[in-house]
Amino acid sequence: MKLRIVLYCVLGGLPMAIVAAGAGHFVWWWLSGTVLAAAFVPVALFGPRGVLRQFGVIAPVLAIVSLLCTWSEAVLFFPFMRQHAGRDLAGGLLMYLIIAAALAALAPALKLAKTTDRTVEHRTPASVLALIIVCGIAYALFYLVFGAITYQFFTKAYYPGADQIARDLGLWFWVIQIARGILMTVAVLPAIYTLRLNRWQTAIAIGMLIWVAGGLSPLLVPNELMGTTQRMIHIVEILTQNAPLGVIAGLLLRPKSKASVALPKIAAASF
Repeated sequence: MKLRIVLYCVLGGLPMAIVAAGAGHFVWWWLSGTVLAAAFVPVALFGPRGVLRQFGVIAPVLAIVSLLCTWSEAVLFFPFMRQHAGRDLAGGLLMYLIIAAALAALAPALKLAKTTDRTVEHRTPASVLALIIVCGIAYALFYLVFGAITYQFFTKAYYPGADQIARDLGLWFWVIQIARGILMTVAVLPAIYTLRLNRWQTAIAIGMLIWVAGGLSPLLVPNELMGTTQRMIHIVEILTQNAPLGVIAGLLLRPKSKASVALPKIAAASF
């Protein structure tokens, strides 16, 4: 099983390296894809079975967390990127859909799914909607606290006009950040409701998934916008913003198992 998991990660990283080969840095793209594939190992092992179901869990994460949310942040703080924003978004979407399809096919091909009788509890639709909004607000708070610390002490020299951009947007800046938190929560909702893990295991897996997909993986590759130090700073910054969002989303949207709640009652009745 361990060898098959390694193959899933290594082979799962190849599509990103091949699709992005024209940009150079083949090895870095492969490493980025391998790390990204590793974040989906819990989905391969404990997620839904079948290529289409796997794709339905993986594709939203890549399309929204890896692409849309990072693209929107780049367009916001790098105005010159708006010139080709639509082209970049379309190209990125095609790349990530190819990667999602490859990962979705690899899981059943390598027979990674583990057998378990665990059932996943779901909340009511109204509760889910309310909690998704709560997660969006929580993300904006993480962004405010950790983003401000990072900017003031580490990245202000790289983005001298960033504070002015935020001030010009006024309240809309925070509407954008809340919307990003909501979108990322929606993106991982299929994973939260299909992972056959306990509540805390799911929360940690989702936290790592949002961090890797939205920060660690894309920032491993050298690019023209950021130097090595700048990218490493942002990797840590996004860890402090995205990982807590994933943990909170997992804990809020996955109710406690009725079976685990019933056990203490049964034990108490036996006495």
